[in-house]
Amino acid sequence: MPSLSSSLLKNLISAGFALGMLAGCASHSNGPPLPGLADRVELGAVPFYRGDEYQGSSLALAALLTLQGVSITPGLLEPTLHLPKDVDGLPSAVPNAAREFGFMVYPLDPALNALLAQVAAGYPVLLRYDAGSMVWSQPRYALLIGYDRYKRHVILRSGDERRELLDFDAFASAWKKAGSWAVLVQRPTQLPAQVDRQRWLRAASELGQAGHEQAAAQAVRAVAGH
Repeated sequence: MPSLSSSLLKNLISAGFALGMLAGCASHSNGPPLPGLADRVELGAVPFYRGDEYQGSSLALAALLTLQGVSITPGLLEPTLHLPKDVDGLPSAVPNAAREFGFMVYPLDPALNALLAQVAAGYPVLLRYDAGSMVWSQPRYALLIGYDRYKRHVILRSGDERRELLDFDAFASAWKKAGSWAVLVQRPTQLPAQVDRQRWLRAASELGQAGHEQAAAQAVRAVAGH
């Protein structure tokens, strides 16, 4: 297909923003209400790469990309993430790497319910939390792939643990210590649960700026028809 001009893509995104404003207010920072949320969810098909090198960044992202059909390994991702020389740059390198593969990076509200809503919809969440002990800890990238509301715990693909269980309070605290960062890595036509239109359009704009203008335009059309 011929590529879209930058001006046309900008017009599409601007129009999408206008539609989002007409649709109503953006989600409250405390997360959306969750009537009907399943009591137990586990996304067992999410791949798992064991290890804790580079804060688990290449492992977690490779698992998500593999789930989306990309033929990739953590080792192949390391140059894209500027590893091993720039571990400190991971907060920007991880989302940039996902965009390089043509995927939307959609940030989530800093509230546990916002994460659980996406998992309940079938979407694993890429996040960063503070792993370790009171004596020593470091940020770690992981995938939230399940939860149990009765037992009050989340299920993570993290480090050497295929199914790391953390109770809600411990997870929320560890996640907050690492900045409450959590995103979805989605195909341009794969809208999140309870999608925030303006947030999705910002993600589309960032994808277009990364050189994937056709994919960005797909994302704009997807939310316009939602």
